[in-house]
Amino acid sequence: MKAARTPRRAVAAADRTRQPTEVRRRLIVEAAVPLIAERGYQSVGVRDVAAAAGVSVGTVTYHFGSVQEILSEAMVLHIERYYAALHEAAEQAAGGREALRLLIDALFTEDTERHWRMWFDYWSAGDRDQDPERAFARGQARRYEDWHSQIRALVERGVAEGEFVCADPAGFTVRFAALSDGLALQWLRQAPELSTQDARRHLYRLVETELGTGRQGPSA
Repeated sequence: MKAARTPRRAVAAADRTRQPTEVRRRLIVEAAVPLIAERGYQSVGVRDVAAAAGVSVGTVTYHFGSVQEILSEAMVLHIERYYAALHEAAEQAAGGREALRLLIDALFTEDTERHWRMWFDYWSAGDRDQDPERAFARGQARRYEDWHSQIRALVERGVAEGEFVCADPAGFTVRFAALSDGLALQWLRQAPELSTQDARRHLYRLVETELGTGRQGPSA
């Protein structure tokens, strides 16, 4: 006679499913990022995401209610990674001036085209948001608040260290963000033509003029 097996302790349903659910959602989102970057949000369907992630369409629809929801999470993932790298580089800079220059240089490189395309796609998707709770739009607002906070922190750091003169860091932040967005859109469309180096120089000039740095940033 076989010895009776010790019954296994029951595991709560939440504990059984939490990790697989998180892993699968992350897998789907990771697969969606390059698709959205290359094709644009409106050209990516559930079947495309499922194929890229190596899962069934049913798995995608189980975890996400729409492609827009996938786009939202993909953009959050992408933006957090992108700006985390910028923040880390700025933190290691010798001062506020150098940190702001590094930020400008990182905004316009040959490798940031995907970032800007995804950012504008993400922003325009908010205009089509049909969620009555406006969760998508609120997520966008948080992303922009984080971006403004990062710019303002660098300006305030430069003021505290005596490198900048600025009575209105919040106002400068608005103008810096608006100019960088406008330059990025022109840079992507090339209408009129705008080089990476010239996009940087326009932002260097804004810093020089408004913050009293005394010199233009280095040519890129």
